[in-house]
Amino acid sequence: MVPIGNSRGVRLPKGVLDKYAIRDAVIVEEREDGLLLRSTKDRRLSWEETFKDMAHEREDWSDLDATLKDGLDKEPW
Repeated sequence: MVPIGNSRGVRLPKGVLDKYAIRDAVIVEEREDGLLLRSTKDRRLSWEETFKDMAHEREDWSDLDATLKDGLDKEPW
């Protein structure tokens, strides 16, 4: 950790920065078991964002149970 004003910064090795395409900034996601750092280029949604997106779309999942019981999950692909 390095001091940055009244805050602290984290140093990441160049190999990690290259591997995860981290340039100038990261997205910090607070999780129950710690912090997740993601590249700003990572367009995956968090679980919370995914849930909000699904709720916004008002998808109808009422037939999910019937779909799951159709037996197709047992067919070889």
